[in-house]
Formats: sequence, structure tokens, C-alpha cells
Amino acid sequence: MIWLNAVVQGLLLGGLYAIFACGLSLMFGVMRLVNLAHGDIGVLAAYFSIILIEHLGGNPLWTFAAVVPVAALVGYFLQRFLFDRALDGGELSPLLVTFGLSIVIENLLQQTFGANDQSLNIGALSYQSWKIATDVYVGRLNVIIFVIAVIVIVGLQLFLSKTRTGLALRATADNRRAASLSGINPKRTRSIATAIALATVAIGGLFLAMRTSFAPTSGSSDLLFAFEAVIIGGLGNLWGTLIGGIALGIAQTVGSQINAADGILIGDLVFLAILAFRPQGLVGLKSEVAR
Repeated sequence: MIWLNAVVQGLLLGGLYAIFACGLSLMFGVMRLVNLAHGDIGVLAAYFSIILIEHLGGNPLWTFAAVVPVAALVGYFLQRFLFDRALDGGELSPLLVTFGLSIVIENLLQQTFGANDQSLNIGALSYQSWKIATDVYVGRLNVIIFVIAVIVIVGLQLFLSKTRTGLALRATADNRRAASLSGINPKRTRSIATAIALATVAIGGLFLAMRTSFAPTSGSSDLLFAFEAVIIGGLGNLWGTLIGGIALGIAQTVGSQINAADGILIGDLVFLAILAFRPQGLVGLKSEVAR
């Protein structure tokens, strides 16, 4: 039962990684842009929630209704006025711009809130659990996070495959020039993609803050876990991101069961093994690596 519990907890942890990483995967799939500020934006969303609670009170759960739309709006204008210009500057420019944005956000948060850890207190939900087997309990919050991660990814897949805007995003991802010639506005579609990506990372950031403590410097480790989930599953593949997040989560919890200090190391080793033996990811196709 000990190992079963480790696998179950890793499965649920994978949902958190997946919801945090799906925006990163979407931005790469549409724009071939790796956003190095991705983790910091999730942390920024958590601090925004803290500000709202301090001024308005109540349970942090209600702040999703305010934080997520604001994150989407910020993403739209970031793409329009910053990332688009970086994309026109060559392959290295977007990395430098997003790296600079990461540094600015981290230092701004440190100057404003200090370096101490924070958390979002959601009351009894943070420790309530269900018993599913002998010595196997699942936290209600963790189950909620996993279910919402699946809903978000299913919703994104339906959006990309069934809506006019989603099809425009896919067309832009496949061939920007051909999409432009067919009447699609690439700048607008890229802005929509970034808005969606930042909305999802805001959801992940809030859930992460409800699940554990965070600090202004937490964005770097959050980005690492998100990036590992995306690579393990397959770059630009949303279902792959979910599978990659689950694989990473299980690797970490099983590793922690072997040695409490080695959980993250085991996850990193799984990530390196995927890079070495299947660089296209568990779900990705070989052709996607070179595309």
C-alpha cells in the first residue's frame, strides 16, 4: 500500500504540473517561443491573489474570477507589445526578452513583498481528504486540481479543433506565412494564444500557492517542473503535457518513498532519460522535433 499511495499521490501531483505547463506547451506550439518568465507569472498571480484577499477578504478561491481574466489580458498585451517584437528579432531574442521579464518580475516581487514564504489559506479544504484504500488517502484539494487540469486540457483541445479561432491558431502554428495568405491575422492569433497561456499558468499558480508555500524566487523551480513535464510528454502536445506531468509527479513521489531527499532528483533523471532516448517525448512524433 505504501507504493500504491506514492503512485496515487504522484498522479495527483502530475495534474498540478500539467495545468502549470500547458500554457508553456501552447506558446511553443503556436509561436515556437519558450517563455522563461512562465513560472514567475504564476507566482505573480499568487501574489495578486494575496493583495485581493488583504483588501477585500474572503476565501482565496473567489480570486480565480479576478486573477485569471487579468492574467489573460496581460498576456494579450505582452504578446502585442513585447513578444511579437522579440519574435521578429531572431531566435535568440525571445529567450533574452522572457529571461529579462523573469528577472524584472522576481526583483519587483522581492522589493514589494520581501523574501519570506507566503501561502494562500483556503481553510479546511487544504487538509481534508478521502480514504480510497487501506492507508491510502487523497487530499480533496489535490483531486480538485487534477480534475480541473483535465477539464482545462480537454477544453483547450476542443477549442483548438472545433472553433474558428482555434483552427486559426493551429494554422499559424503549422505555417505562419500560409496562414497569413489565407486571411488569418498571425499577430492576433499569437496574442490570443499568449492570453490563454497566461490564464492557465495563473490557475496553476493559484493552485500551487494553495497547496504549498511560495516566495518571489519560486518561479525558477516552477518553470523547471513545467518545462520537464512538457519535454517528457512532447513539445506542443497538450495531452502529452498531461502525461508528462503525471510521469514527473509519479517519479518524484516514488523517488521520495525510496529516499525522502531524492524525489526531485529522480524526476530530473526521468527527464534526462527522455531527452536521451526519446527526445520527441512520450507522445510526440519524431517529425515534431525538427518542425
